[in-house]
Amino acid sequence: MDAKKIRAIFAHLKQANPNPTTELVYHNPFELLVAVILSAQATDKAVNKATQILFKIANTPEKMVKLGEAKLRDYVRTIGLYKNKAKNVILTSQLLIDQFNSNIPATREELESLPGVGRKTANVILNTCFKQPVIAVDTHIFRVAQRIGLARGKTPLSVEEQLMKVIPKEYRHDAHHWLILHGRYVCTARKPKCPACIINPWCEFPDKTV
Repeated sequence: MDAKKIRAIFAHLKQANPNPTTELVYHNPFELLVAVILSAQATDKAVNKATQILFKIANTPEKMVKLGEAKLRDYVRTIGLYKNKAKNVILTSQLLIDQFNSNIPATREELESLPGVGRKTANVILNTCFKQPVIAVDTHIFRVAQRIGLARGKTPLSVEEQLMKVIPKEYRHDAHHWLILHGRYVCTARKPKCPACIINPWCEFPDKTV
């Protein structure tokens, strides 16, 4: 896709949603970290439903460790892979206390040292909490970027690296949220809503629904 198309796409996404953000509900960086860990292979809606209650009880690393893995499971059992996620949240909480003075680290290397935190989760934290212009490639972004012609790749990392090269600097910070929301509500997996798509004129998807 040429640079003019890319710029037009993000200009229109920005016009429609000037201040995009995550749909996960959180009130501090620790809550966001926990929510993102829980969100792997789960919907934000399901995570928000569980954390709405959980965060009233445990919204700091100390409170989470005090709650314990067994009780945490009860709060998140409606979320897929909840047993492993609960284990990782407790281990991460203890590590934050022991090594980071209960603060969320601001580098990818440090974030990825936490149990349950991979590159995608680290990028979400770096982008949302620390305002870094990084892109967390989830299933929506992986699909949308390739479908519309923004980037091609066999792995999330290869797509991420291409997006970082082609997206204009002024749009890079918010691109993560725009593309996720676009994939979640418009450029859906089974039947994209091409007639309602604001970037339809620049999209290179050959199988449009219009």
